[in-house]
Formats: sequence, C-alpha cells, structure tokens
Amino acid sequence: MIGYQFSDYVAKKNEQPPFERLLDILKELLMHTSGDVSAALSWLTKLDKQYGLTDDEYGMADFIQDLIDKGFLKEGDPKTPGFTPSSKMEIQLRKKALDDVFGQLKKAKRGNHSTKGTGQGDEFTSETRAYEFGDPLDQLSMTDTLRNAHINHGIDDFRLTHDDLEVRETFSQTQTSTVLMIDISHSMILYGEDRITPAKRVALALSELISTRYPKDTLDILVFGNDAWQIEVKDLPYLKVGPFHTNTVAGLELAMDLLKRRRNPNKQIFMITDGKPTCIKRGKNYYKNSFGLDKMVVNRTLGLAVKCRKLGIPITTFMIARDPYLMQFVEQFTTANNGKAFYSSLDGLGSSLFMDYRKNKKRGR
Repeated sequence: MIGYQFSDYVAKKNEQPPFERLLDILKELLMHTSGDVSAALSWLTKLDKQYGLTDDEYGMADFIQDLIDKGFLKEGDPKTPGFTPSSKMEIQLRKKALDDVFGQLKKAKRGNHSTKGTGQGDEFTSETRAYEFGDPLDQLSMTDTLRNAHINHGIDDFRLTHDDLEVRETFSQTQTSTVLMIDISHSMILYGEDRITPAKRVALALSELISTRYPKDTLDILVFGNDAWQIEVKDLPYLKVGPFHTNTVAGLELAMDLLKRRRNPNKQIFMITDGKPTCIKRGKNYYKNSFGLDKMVVNRTLGLAVKCRKLGIPITTFMIARDPYLMQFVEQFTTANNGKAFYSSLDGLGSSLFMDYRKNKKRGR
C-alpha cells in the first residue's frame, strides 16, 4: 500500500480491542482490492510487520479465525476458492463508507427532501403564519401565540382566541428517485491515480444514507464503459475498472429507462466520471474515438442532456478531473440539461455529492 498512511489506525492501537482495530483496516483494504479477501489479508500482513498491529497474545491467525467465527467471511464457491466477504461484511463496508464520507449522521425522526413550497411538512422554517382550520396543533408557535394574545387583550384581560394562534411554517416533503452513474472506463485508474475506489465509497455511502435516512427514496446504480448495465448495492465492493471507453450515451439511456419505472414525481441523475464521452453504439458496432472531443459522440450526448431537461430530470455531474477541454464539455453538457456540475477532488467527492443530494430542492406535485 505504497502512498497510504495508516497512522490513524496505529494511534488507535491502545484505544480499540485488537479485533476491532484490525477489522477497520481490513474493511479499508477490501475497498482497494475490490473485495479480494486474499489480497487484502496479504496487505494486512505486510502492514502488521511494518506497524506492529498484532502481538504475541493476538496474532493474524487469531484475527482470521475470529472473522470466520463471527460471520464476516464465508467460503467461496468452486469458481472463487478461498474466502469471500459475507453479507455481514458488506453491510459493514456500507456503514464504514457512510462514516468516512458523510460523518456521523443521526437518523432523523422525520424528514426527507424539502421543496421550494411551504405547507404541511416535516422541517420547520423560520416563518410563521396565522392558524387556519386543519393545521396540526403540534405546529403551533407558542411564543408567537402568547405574544399575540398579550398584544390583543392585555394582561388584565388575558385570554386566548382563535385569532391569536400562529403556526410555524414547514417545507413540504417529497420522495426522490435517483440514478447514480459510475464511469468504469480505463481512465479511472490511469496515471497511477485510483479514482474508482472513491467512487465506490461514495456509492456505498449514498446507498446507506438513503436506506437509513430517506427510506422512501429510491436509488438505482449503473456503471458505464463501452456499454451500460445496472448493478446492485451488494455488487459495489467488487466493482472494477475494465478496458473500456466511455459510452455516456448508453449510461444516460439506461438511467432514463430506470427512472421511467419510478412513480416519484422528482427524479435526478448523478454522474461520476473523469473524462469525456469517447464511444457510442451504432447498430451492433461501436464507434470509438479517444482523441479530443468527437463531434458525433458529443452531439449524441448533448442531445440526451436536452431530452432529460424536457422530461424534468436534472443531471448533476461530478467531474474528478480538471483538464480544460473536459471542463469545456461539462459546461456544454450542464447548459444543455440546465443541471449542475462539480469539479471535485477525490477527497471532496463525497461531501460534494452529499450536500447536493440534501440541499437540492425539488418541485412538489
């Protein structure tokens, strides 16, 4: 693991039990090895020799046996001999991703996404208004109500009437359907920079956020290279980059198809990529051009951006590269869709996506 610092884990050596400390490191390594337990344990053994993570009382053999006994690893099938992560480990990876990317989040008693309109919702604004018949009584603003009664009737004849009542305004809440598109073209691991692991981490964190914080929302995940296909959340830890070009058109077409099946009125697409579109399919054949901005490929992509805009589907692009000609394409794409774009570092990818997901105010019915 050249280039990675594990000082945070070493500092916790005396704060955590040996199993918990080693498990935290193993979960991080599994993200980088795309779920390859053998490779992750090999790296962990090397880190143990470098940092002294184990001792005579608790060694690597004890840790591996505990992983098996506690259900974090399971036997692979004949095609994948050895151990593979169990569903319990996959859940742990999602929770760790949520902690890493979004920080400690408390599960809200109420609340999903707020719209621009006010009404009977879950999140209070700073505004109040006169009580109207049918307003929930638990939204009464007692401070403003008592102040009105004092002004209207005075202290000597203090009483509370219907005209004194004020309620707190709220944002009305909506359900949102999201498609997350992840670029798995070869450029996501070019030039010695691992861009796919941060993308996987963000996808895992977003899926965990939605399932725990916004359970009425839906999240569909797809990957795109030469083609595009849908994957399940459980597949994310094992996601790898392939020898692919970037067929953004195929990704957008699949995203639109997935959103057509969702009945939520509010729909959006998040796209994580590091490059320009370089591939489209023409009949059964692929047209590929990695040099510059190919007019035919770009126009097909921009056409779908316009189509999404007409369908009321905003696209937020998270570009994890800053080449000038790439930024030029993203600006054209964002203008065509009337969407948004973030030029994010790998470290800032999660926070950018998280803030946009939470703050994006959707239209109500």
